[in-house]
Amino acid sequence: MNEVFKALSDPTRREILRVLRESPKTAGELADLFPLAKSTLSGHFNVLKAAGLVRTEKEGTTITYYLNATVMQDALTHIMGLFKVGEEP
Repeated sequence: MNEVFKALSDPTRREILRVLRESPKTAGELADLFPLAKSTLSGHFNVLKAAGLVRTEKEGTTITYYLNATVMQDALTHIMGLFKVGEEP
């Protein structure tokens, strides 16, 4: 869970997740959306992959990124449990 919180702590990574929520994107498509060096963006992708928030598929030289909604749901459930959201006082 620590990797998930680390990944979510950065606004660029949160924006990548928001974009992927709409549809899968190739690395090139994502790079076109962010004014960052490819090496910087690659670092963000690695953090998201390490946290399990995204999964990838490689076809030839093209890498496509997909949101892993299950991990997001688990993180939200964990956060809600920390704050006892939905529990009787």
